Formats: sequence, structure tokens, C-alpha cells
Amino acid sequence: MDIKIIFPDKKELAVKPGITAGKAISLWYNKALDSAVAAKVNGKPADLTYTLNEDTALDIIEISSDEGLSILRHSISHVMAHAVQDVFAGAKVSIGPSIEDGFYYDFEYAEKFTNDDFPKIEKRMREIIAADYPFIREEMTRQKAVKLFAGRGEDYKVELINDLPTDVSTVSIYKDGDYIDLCRGPHIPSTGKIKAFKLLSVAGAYWRGDEKNKMLQRIYGTGFADEQALNDHLNLLEEAKKRDHRRLGKELDLFQINDEAGAGLVIFHPKGMLLRYIIEDWERKEHLKRGYDMVMGPQILKIDLWKKSGHFEHYRDNMYFTEIDEQVYGIKPMNCLAHMLIYKSKIRSYRDLPLRYFELGTVHRHEKTGVLHGLLRVRQFTQDDAHILCMPEQLNSEIRAIADFVNYAMGIFGFEYEVELSTRPQNSIGTDEDWALATKALENALKDNKINYKVNEGDGAFYGPKIDFKLKDALKRKWQCATIQCDFTLPERFDLNYIGVDGEKHRPVMLHRVILGAIERFIGVLIEHYAGAFPVWLSPTQCILLTVTDKHINYAETVYEKLIADGIRCEKFFDNEKLGYKIRQAQMQKIPYMLVIGDKEMEGQTVAPRTRDGQNLGAISVQKFIALINEMCEKKK
Repeated sequence: MDIKIIFPDKKELAVKPGITAGKAISLWYNKALDSAVAAKVNGKPADLTYTLNEDTALDIIEISSDEGLSILRHSISHVMAHAVQDVFAGAKVSIGPSIEDGFYYDFEYAEKFTNDDFPKIEKRMREIIAADYPFIREEMTRQKAVKLFAGRGEDYKVELINDLPTDVSTVSIYKDGDYIDLCRGPHIPSTGKIKAFKLLSVAGAYWRGDEKNKMLQRIYGTGFADEQALNDHLNLLEEAKKRDHRRLGKELDLFQINDEAGAGLVIFHPKGMLLRYIIEDWERKEHLKRGYDMVMGPQILKIDLWKKSGHFEHYRDNMYFTEIDEQVYGIKPMNCLAHMLIYKSKIRSYRDLPLRYFELGTVHRHEKTGVLHGLLRVRQFTQDDAHILCMPEQLNSEIRAIADFVNYAMGIFGFEYEVELSTRPQNSIGTDEDWALATKALENALKDNKINYKVNEGDGAFYGPKIDFKLKDALKRKWQCATIQCDFTLPERFDLNYIGVDGEKHRPVMLHRVILGAIERFIGVLIEHYAGAFPVWLSPTQCILLTVTDKHINYAETVYEKLIADGIRCEKFFDNEKLGYKIRQAQMQKIPYMLVIGDKEMEGQTVAPRTRDGQNLGAISVQKFIALINEMCEKKK
């Protein structure tokens, strides 16, 4: 009896059972296989060799799609592991997934891998690709798989199998040539489909991310559908290196992270602190315009409060604790608890709501050493945190207002962004009903604001679903910054209420939200986005005075005093150096304007502004220059 295959264009095909997904696709449209790396069988990814034995909705996964690229990269990671084991006898494999811009594989090997090993590994990879080995999937019992991998000395694979839930009776393996790996799949049809790849770097990684486990060696790589796409990405990586905020932070004298002080702890230098002050000052003013109240909570709170909120149960591995007078305190990783205590400090009426509490709150989180990265991942940081307590019927307007605020802020700082709606994670608190209401509230607000979004299943906070805004920088990289979290649970746990129109007590809803997120992280992103060349309104130094000779210093000093008095952020460079040298130094510091002071300027009581990209504006009065800077700051240019 035939089975029915239904394709995306609603075309139906009657075929004999036992046909592969790839063969069925070729019968539908032969050329579709040219760009296919895998199939979707009833909505789930599968190999093109997957056998169809019942009525099926069938689609293709193309190499040009995000999902297709992920499958390609995962297949390349297998080829890399195959090559590493061929080149370095005794190397053991652990896990090797695809990631956003490529893939990695973790190895145990007695000697240290270096970038010098890459040519040998890549040469062997090209040989495996040229052999065009098919990726062959095989299902087997757990017991048989354990025996197979134990016999090959693959301890990590054995551990992974043994740690599977007891109700999992079979596992899948994949073979390409004589290489065998434990894997869910799917994979591309054969190694010959790989056209463009590059190994990038080596790093240490603890097995399963646990510092108590053995340190493994992680080799990173990337892969694309063709050489042009690969070359474009490699050029992007080179540009990213030039923009690395850690290098620019040092060159521009913005900040340091010093091992003597402690890993993941940022020390801001004067220019970096001024940049931070400018951002925070802008934030305070923008929040006041939108009806937020400024508040501040303590850095530590009694452990009982953290237990009550659920943080101790669900988040304590990321927290620090201290003891005072035999009482344990938690150092806050979040600001929400103090804000709820402020709300609870007196009786609230429906007329008071919504209440919007804003705090530039410094928090501490116990991040693992291996994930710390400049300003982007630190252990102490400050969030532009706010909590809005409102009636359920006010949720929609409040969420929409936050989304508008985010849109405005991203425009001010020059970012495009994408939006994700993250739903209930496995590790969570609260009732199904509350989660459904909270998720629907976020979803409706996005639709009402006509915001396109993707659903990110299971990635919400432990107390509520959230909207994440992923900003895109100048290199089109995505960064998580703004978020809105809808929470019915913590107001219940802290017994928050308000007196309604009916004179009865009612439960408010709480929105957790940030606009820029962690200030440290946002500054790191800003540095890389602008390559350190900040717009005038953000630049810690907006202009620098350059004297041609010592005889111009007195006049330059009077210009400096006028600029400073008018709030222009200005520096002096009056050293006995050639003008060309002074200009180059100022350009390296990425200062927006250089004001040259020579004979003509001194005689005419003017300045001669020169932009950092080399444009000369000619002689203008000091007041005209001040007006130019003020206008650019007003317009946030």
C-alpha cells in the first residue's frame, strides 16, 4: 500500500514505503537536492537517507539556511575530529557541536595543540573530504554502544551514554570512513559536500564546563557553503580583531582588568569612567522623562529573602555569600528583591499603579573563569535595571512602552536589532496558568507594536518568560542587551498587593527590564561597534588643542579655559613636538576634533578644527566651534 508525501507547495506524492527522504525530494523537484543538506520529516530534522514508511510532511533544509549551515558545520566538526585522531594517535574525542559562527571539538591529548598544527589537520581533512565518505547513521542499544566506544578507548562517549535517562534504550552513531562518533545528527549526505572550512584557534575547556573536571583542548573552526562566504567571514574576523575592545581599551586608556585585583573585575580609568558617566547620565534623564522613580537597594540581603524569591534554589551557584553576626547574607546578583520591599513598604492603591522603580544597580555573579571575557563577561557589573509593578490590565501598554524605549535607545546609539520571545525553561517556578498569561502578554504587546520576532523555546528566566532584543553591531554580530521579563510569581511569593476599585486586595504583576543591560558589557560592544571612534556626544575627549610652537601656548590656554567653561571635553597637547606628530597621536586616540593653534589662529583669535578623518574645517571662532559641538551633542551625532 502506498504512502502519501506532502511537500511545502502542498503537492502530494504517492510512493512505496521504504523510500528515502532524499529520493522523495528528487521525485518532487530534482534540482532541490542540489542545495539540500538534510530534510524535515514532519517538522523534525533528519538525514536525506531517512526511510519513510508512513504518510509524511516533507521539506528540505537548504545549505543557505541557518539550520542548513549549522548541520554543515556540525558535519565538518566530525571531519575535523576524524582528522585529528588520524594525525595525533591517542587523541580522545568528547563533544563537537556547531555554534553560531562555526564549530568546535574538545579533545584529550597528552601534548598541547597549537595553531602550527592546523596545516597538518586541514590537509588530512581535505583528504577525507576528497574521499567523499558517506555519513552513515546506525541505531544500536546502549549496551552495544558502550561496548563499541569502550573498545575504542573513548571514555567520554561511554560517560555520555551512561548518563542518558534510564528510559533511553537506543542511541545513534555516525560513520564516515573508519571514523565513528556518537551523535544525534542529522548530517550532510557525504564528506564531499564540504566546500569551504578553516580552523581558527585553540583554547582550554573543562569537560562538561565543570572546573572540577579535566581540562580538555578545544579546537575552533568555521565552515561555509562556498569559498567566497568563507573569505568574507575571515575578513570580518580580521576586522573584529582590530576592533577588539580589550586592545582598544588599553590603547585609548579606558579601563584595565588586572589579575592582581581579581579576574572579571573592571578598573575604569578616567576616560573610561567619563564614558560610563555620559551613558549613565543619559539613562537617568531618559528614565525620568518616562515616569520612572530612582531607587537603590543594598549590596547584600539576608539569605532568607533569596530563599523566598527562589534565587537560592535556582541561582545559588552563580551567587556569592558572606556571614555577619552568624547570619548568612547573599551578595545580590539581581536588583529585584529590594524593589519589591520598597513596594511593600506601604499600602498601595490601584491609583498608584503602575510604579516604575529604576536603579543603576551593581550586582555580582560567580562566573566561571573560562567564560570571562574583557568587559563582555565579568563578575561585577552594573545593570540599568527597572521593575514595573502594575495591574494585569496595564501590562500591554507598559510592555509596549518599554519596547518603544528600547527602539529609541538603539537608534540613539546606532544599532539595528532583532527580537526573540523566550518561553518557559525546564528549571522554573510558578503555575502553568501564570506562565501562559505572562507569555501571552508579551506576545500580544509585540504584535500590537508590529514587531517581528522569533520564538526561543525554553530560554526564559526561571520566574517568567521574556522578550530579548539582540542588537547588531557594525560587523552584523548579535549581542544580547535589552530584555523584558513578565513575572506573576515573585509578587505572589512576596505577597505584594494593591487595593482595587472594589476595595479588595489584588495581586500586581511585575515586569523586570533592562534597556542597555550591563553597562560594562554595553561599553565593550560600543567600543567594538565604533572601533573606538565614538560620536562626539559620547567621546570622553571631544577635542584636543595642538600648538604649533611654544609661543602659541598662552593663547591656547585661553581657548582651553573657554571650552572647559562651556562644558566641552577638551585636552591639551602643548609638548615641544612637531605638529605632524601631534596630529598622528590625536588620530590614534580617535579624538573627534583637533584644534590647531598657530600664528594665524592667534592673530585672528580663532581655532582651526581638523576632524579625525583628516577633514580641515578652516579657521572659525571659538564660540562657533562650541556651538558646533553643542549641536552635535544635542542631535546625538
